[in-house]
Amino acid sequence: MWMSWFLKGTPCLLQVAAHSTPRLPPQRCLSSSLVRVLTKPHTPRFAIPSYYPQGQLWGMSLPISCTRSYKKDTKSILDFPVDPITVTDIKQYLRSKDIPFHDGYSCLHAPSMFLDSAVGVPADTGRESFTMFIDKTTGQFLCKETLVEGSWEDLQDCLEVMQKEGQASLSPHVLLGYPESLEEREEKEQELREVQRIWSSAVPFSDLPDEEAQLVKTMFQISKISNATLKKFAVRLFKPTKSLVFPWFGGRDSSLRGVKLLSAQSMEGGTVAYTEATVPKAGSYHNLFGLPLVGRMDSEVVLTGQEVDTLAVSQATGLPSVALPRGVNTLPPALLPYLEQFKRVTLWLGGDMRSWEASKIFSRKLGLKRCSLVRPGEFQPCPLEALFQGRNLARIVKASIPAAHKSIVSFRQLREDVYGELANTEQVAGVKWTRFPELNRIMKGHRKGELTVFTGPTGSGKTTFISEFALDLCMQGVNTLWGSFEINNVRLAKIMLTQFAMQRLEENLDQYDSWADRFEDLPLYFMTFHGQQNIKAVLDTMQHAVYLYDISHVIIDNLQFMMGQENLSVDKFAVQDHIIGAFRKFATNSSCHVTLIIHPRKEEDDRELQTASIFGTAKASQEADNVLILQEKKLVTCPGRRSLQVAKNRFDGDVGIFPLEFNKASLTFSAPVKGKHKLRKVKGEKGEGSDNEESLGETLKKEETTVKKEKLVKLERPPKATKTPRAVKSPAAGKGTPEGEGKKQP
Repeated sequence: MWMSWFLKGTPCLLQVAAHSTPRLPPQRCLSSSLVRVLTKPHTPRFAIPSYYPQGQLWGMSLPISCTRSYKKDTKSILDFPVDPITVTDIKQYLRSKDIPFHDGYSCLHAPSMFLDSAVGVPADTGRESFTMFIDKTTGQFLCKETLVEGSWEDLQDCLEVMQKEGQASLSPHVLLGYPESLEEREEKEQELREVQRIWSSAVPFSDLPDEEAQLVKTMFQISKISNATLKKFAVRLFKPTKSLVFPWFGGRDSSLRGVKLLSAQSMEGGTVAYTEATVPKAGSYHNLFGLPLVGRMDSEVVLTGQEVDTLAVSQATGLPSVALPRGVNTLPPALLPYLEQFKRVTLWLGGDMRSWEASKIFSRKLGLKRCSLVRPGEFQPCPLEALFQGRNLARIVKASIPAAHKSIVSFRQLREDVYGELANTEQVAGVKWTRFPELNRIMKGHRKGELTVFTGPTGSGKTTFISEFALDLCMQGVNTLWGSFEINNVRLAKIMLTQFAMQRLEENLDQYDSWADRFEDLPLYFMTFHGQQNIKAVLDTMQHAVYLYDISHVIIDNLQFMMGQENLSVDKFAVQDHIIGAFRKFATNSSCHVTLIIHPRKEEDDRELQTASIFGTAKASQEADNVLILQEKKLVTCPGRRSLQVAKNRFDGDVGIFPLEFNKASLTFSAPVKGKHKLRKVKGEKGEGSDNEESLGETLKKEETTVKKEKLVKLERPPKATKTPRAVKSPAAGKGTPEGEGKKQP
């Protein structure tokens, strides 16, 4: 759970970067393809995590509601290149401007154009002057000496101005951007005051009584971390919430820019669950904890997922070690320039499979050639646990394996992956759904690198179901990117927010801000495409989203909206096969799960959809790892008119079907608890066929036929002898009997 400080109001859910951007003074390039759930500022307010008393924090009474304010000149836009560029384009442009550079691991290094004009920054012409770092993938640049940063378009503007004016350098203040509003300045000042208040109230461990210090260490399982190490990293204790305080020192003056509070809670089995809170909130907290202790000449670093692991590695090995601000969730590209100096980066993010997968993904950003990975498993736990167990951390770091080449591997490199899957079956199965337990029993979980094809009848609720399907995973930390080409983002966000709140917010507008603030903290992003789109533009957007925000789940709704932009002279089925192949390749290469919605063929209303009902050729079902079908039946005996069928599951072969029940108030689906129509696994044929499956619809048809026969037998019994024989009434007039059934023979 993340702690959000001074959250903002929400006059709307999405802020689309569609307005024009002034070129001089340059502003960061605004995205035309990607947005995130954002809110706009109003009176500062707290969001209290569950471990604080409701409505109170450190003796303060917090406002529960406040007046909403609306602003149009908001600036909280995600940086994203309008036109994707390549490293070749960047190099060619720098050469055309006679700017020297050398190739780094993830950035190009060039002399900074801002040094000579910066006060207190010496100008030199040696290798040390290469202090400007240009991201090879996005073109974003950062001058480490002056902390001037901007987009690739900003850099081009600055170079053009220098050339036109005949200047040798520019002032660091040239990138002014839009001026901050009064509310934004007040918010930053309040955040800074809150940081200072927490830090000044926190107590160094050296000032604590020995018994209290040892008790706190035991609670956080850091009893083997010495006070000297805690003092070295400036770790303190905040007594009101019994939290560890990790400082964020940054800038040219190494000033205090933020803090992270870590709380611990004992769980069953002796494990400890950590809860983090940051000031400022997570989206603005870019602290590489431990970086100020790294020397300029250090060439090796150990990258960890938690601050306590960095303490353990530093104390046990003496090696430089830094912790990522958001653990295994993401490695922001803005941090890459600070890791360029290291020739060897050892990633030890944890001891589970999720950490292992994150290590492999992050190593691609950092550069495979210099990265080594500490494999997970019982022999290599997380650094803190290894220290607690008395392991030799230096030996574990030394024994780390190199990151595999992107195109060639040997079994030696696969061996640990195979062992990891055998030893961690539950983790390998993927992230579990909390709202769809029946889906866990069949599919086992949601896994990276897979392609899921989802289909269902028109108007059956495909988008509504898949939005809750994805929201469930997003609430568990799965970074999600939505590509909705059929309905606009505002409507989609409204649906998801309703599902998130589990209630109709139209009838509870006083709760909107509270739910919207919590919804904003989800790692959820939206493409701004709508209507027919070119597949290349969509794939470029997806690729950059994976790089910038470590997206691990992409939803495309739907495939047919990408086929209209292709060459009309080409067969439409060939175009569809090409698009499906492109998504399959993206999912595999990017280690990202892609959920692709495809409309079915035109079928009879009374026919149940099958895998062969998916529009197009068989390539969709062949390429897919999973095939999900939303079945819709209008039968009296059915407990719910919709059911979800897993028609293909490449992970372990289990397929099955279970009923769904739609709640119109919350726009959510859930499996009915009562009734005999429960989850059933069914065996399919060898290979991908599933013709032998006995679906829920077929079972219901059999039951309905039995009921009909029983009624017909009752109607066909000879009437009792009477003086005047009476004719049997038509079943059409019978109670609950379908029209015309009385004419049929049993």
